[in-house]
Amino acid sequence: MYYNADKILFEYAAQLRKQMTPEEKILWEELRHSRIGVKFGRQHPISRFIVDFYCHKHKLVIEVDGKIHLKSEIKTNDLQRENELKELGLTVIRFSNEQVQQQLDWVLKEIKASVSQ
Repeated sequence: MYYNADKILFEYAAQLRKQMTPEEKILWEELRHSRIGVKFGRQHPISRFIVDFYCHKHKLVIEVDGKIHLKSEIKTNDLQRENELKELGLTVIRFSNEQVQQQLDWVLKEIKASVSQ
């Protein structure tokens, strides 16, 4: 479930849970009330990373990205991170802050489709 995450990541994840972005809060409200139909955790340690949301039953990682993720160096880091998570057998889906703000129904539909596979 945590894929050998280091203890320090659990402490950092606890701090991050107190500092969620507005978009993470919006999505968390939908996920925590089981509107998707499965249980998710937030700011979840996996291996050497902390992912925004994680559903263990479906091995699904959801990331919500701000504009900083448009920078080439961040995109490269995101790709490496995503590849490492995929090597663990996980599926990663990403949404932008704007998608969560403006297309929440579509975002939820995409997540439901991912857990239905």
